[in-house]
Amino acid sequence: MPIASILAALIAGTLPAPPALLSQTGLYARSGQVDPRNRPYAPQYPLWSDGAAKTRWIRLPGAIRVRSAADWEFPVGTKVWKEFQFDGRKVETRLLWKVAAGSWVYASYAWNPAQTEARLAPAAGLPDVADLPGGLRHRIPSVQDCQTCHEAGGRPEVLGFNALQLSTDRDPGAIHLEPLRPGMVTLATLEGQRLLSPPQPDLVRTPPRIRAASPVERSVLGYLAANCGICHRADPVLDNLDLDLRASAWHTGRPVEPGVLSTVGHRGEYTIPGEPGPSLRIKPGAAGQSSVTTRMASRRPGAQMPPLATAVPDQEALARLRQWIGELPARPAPPAP
Repeated sequence: MPIASILAALIAGTLPAPPALLSQTGLYARSGQVDPRNRPYAPQYPLWSDGAAKTRWIRLPGAIRVRSAADWEFPVGTKVWKEFQFDGRKVETRLLWKVAAGSWVYASYAWNPAQTEARLAPAAGLPDVADLPGGLRHRIPSVQDCQTCHEAGGRPEVLGFNALQLSTDRDPGAIHLEPLRPGMVTLATLEGQRLLSPPQPDLVRTPPRIRAASPVERSVLGYLAANCGICHRADPVLDNLDLDLRASAWHTGRPVEPGVLSTVGHRGEYTIPGEPGPSLRIKPGAAGQSSVTTRMASRRPGAQMPPLATAVPDQEALARLRQWIGELPARPAPPAP
C-alpha cells in the first residue's frame, strides 16, 4: 500500500486494510521467489502449532531500537510472515505489518488447492483448512486471536524474534528444534549489519542462554517461555497469578529461572479433577499430579493450555516435561492457601 494511503488512513483514525492477496504483501519478488529483502529466521524454541512445518521471514526497513534484551521496538514498515504447512502443503501464511508507532496490521492468508496463491482470510478466521490427527481440523485464527497473543503484555510484540530466540548459543536439545540455515537472521547478523540500535556487542559476546540444572530442564524452560510465557509473565493482566514463565533474557541477575521459581512446589488456581483443592503446578517426581502437565495434555475448554491456536496436545513436549518433573528432587509441599 502506498505511504500516502497509509498516512491518510492513520489520520482518519483507521488502520490500512491488508492486501487481498498474499502476492500483494511484498513477500515475493516479480520472479515469484521470496524477495531477498525478506530475511528468513528460525527461533530456537518454536511455538507449537499442531505439528505444522513453519517458515518465517522478516523485512526490516531500519534498525530495531533495543531498550533491553526483552524490549525491542521495530521500525515502522516492518513486515513479518509465517507460513504453515501440513503434510507438505501450504495451508496459511500470516502477516504482521507495522504501519505506525504502536500500530500493527494482522492478517492471515489461506492457500488455494493449486498452491499458486493465498487469499486474505476473514477477520473472524477460517475453520477446517487442514486435517489433524484424531479427526481434528486446523483453523486459521481470527484477528482478535492474533491480538490476544501478540499484545498480551500490553504492547504489540513480534513473538519468536528476540534476543533469546535469535541467540547464537542455541539449545541443541530444544523441543522441535529447527536448524539454522545459510542466510538466516541471528543476533550476530543483526549486530554485524547495524540493525540493532544502540549497538549490542555484549549480546554477541555473551549470547542469551537459559540457566538450567540440566539439558532437559533447559529445553523445558525454553519451551514454556515460548509457548506459555507470552501470557504468563510478571507484567501483564495475569500478574495476579504469580506465575512467570519467561526466561533468563528477561531476568538478568537471577540465579534461578522464574519458570522454576514460580512452578516447582507452588500451588496454582487450577484443581486437577479428583483432588481436594488447588493443585501444585509442578509436583517434583509426580507429573500426573502437576497441573501444568494436566492442562497441557487437555483440550477441554477451561482446562486447555495454551487456550488458543492449538487443537492437538504436543506429545513430544509433554514427554520431555514429564521427564524433567520425574528428575526433580522431592520437596515438602507448601500448605494450602
